[in-house]
Amino acid sequence: MPATPRRLTTAVAWAGCAALALGGFVLAGAPAQAASKEPINVGVIAPFSAIDGASIVNGAEMATDDINARGGIDGRPIKLFKYDNHASSTEGVRAFQRAVHEDHVVAMIGSWISEVALAMEPWSGRLRTPFIITGAASTDITKHVRDDYKTYKYTFHEWLNSAFLADSVCDSSRDLLVKGLGFKTAVVMSEDAAWTQPLDDEYLKCLPKIGLKVLDHIRVSPDTTDFTPIFNKIEADHPDVIITGIAHVGLKPTVQWHDQQVPIPMAGISAQASASTFWQRTNGATEGVITETAAVKDAALTPKTIAFTEAYAKRFGTTPAYNAYSTDDAFYVLKAAIERAHSTNPDKLVAALEKTDYVGNIGRVEFFPPGAQYAHGMKYGKDYITGAIFQWQHGDQVALWPESVAKAKIVFPSFIKRTAASK
Repeated sequence: MPATPRRLTTAVAWAGCAALALGGFVLAGAPAQAASKEPINVGVIAPFSAIDGASIVNGAEMATDDINARGGIDGRPIKLFKYDNHASSTEGVRAFQRAVHEDHVVAMIGSWISEVALAMEPWSGRLRTPFIITGAASTDITKHVRDDYKTYKYTFHEWLNSAFLADSVCDSSRDLLVKGLGFKTAVVMSEDAAWTQPLDDEYLKCLPKIGLKVLDHIRVSPDTTDFTPIFNKIEADHPDVIITGIAHVGLKPTVQWHDQQVPIPMAGISAQASASTFWQRTNGATEGVITETAAVKDAALTPKTIAFTEAYAKRFGTTPAYNAYSTDDAFYVLKAAIERAHSTNPDKLVAALEKTDYVGNIGRVEFFPPGAQYAHGMKYGKDYITGAIFQWQHGDQVALWPESVAKAKIVFPSFIKRTAASK
């Protein structure tokens, strides 16, 4: 990964990064250390005990160390402050206040759960401190920026919002399930959370458009412990696939889907399944699960993706969850903004962040302008960020989509009997 992100056109960015990507994580040179100047304090916030929360913190540590090893930001090192919000909105707000008033951070990066991010978002305005959200997905994040720019302009959403996540699932399902396997029907099963309401709304629009008739739409409490009646209800509908939107419910639906030998493929979004530790935590029950994520190991979405994945695995002993990629990118986006603004003044930083054009681990990052439907949100599409799809196969995450990075075909576990291809 290159040390200095720059404002690049798409053609120059992708060509230039190919050579530079090796420098960030592969070659063991002697990089220049950040000069002995006053550090730039940056905060990262997440629930440390969750798979996806730990991934945010790990991504922040990697970016901080790499940037500092290459001279810092305008010669100033980053000093990283880490805050555990314990998946609590109250803890998140308190941490944000402490970060600004006591630790004097110039920006806060991270946040996984949408409810927590939304509680913190107004404080970005009250404290006049940029807040770059890298894990939460609710479309309300950018709606606030659009509706009240003066108050919420300090918030930027550097992860795909829920509607775009649904579009990524639909775009890939059209290629992999409808065209590839002839699937025709689906049941949508999502947890009841802030991020899944717009996700499900978009699922119900885009799935029929790609040729998947939605037979049922089930929303489950994140506190659900027994999925037996839910799976029984789904089986009675005989869908070709279950399209999921799950994160906070954790391991339970995956383990019970496997243990109960539910004969229907499970695809869509299983956020915690994006980290390789999910295999151990489910004791292999995730075999055959298909999920959307930010990037997949061995899949070069950009010239930086594989180098970052390998460095992360070497350091932490696991592949990154989706928001490690986006968090690492966010630090470089912030670095570039500070260097463009030649300042950490919050209003100057907002203006500089709005000019972001950066090719990172997961694609080309640009934010929608003020007044757009998803103001300060990341742009979705093949020239920007599309996400990636993988399937768990024999304990490994195998890239399926986009086609340009696909490494294998879909292979279902033996208990999956009802597939369109077998009818």
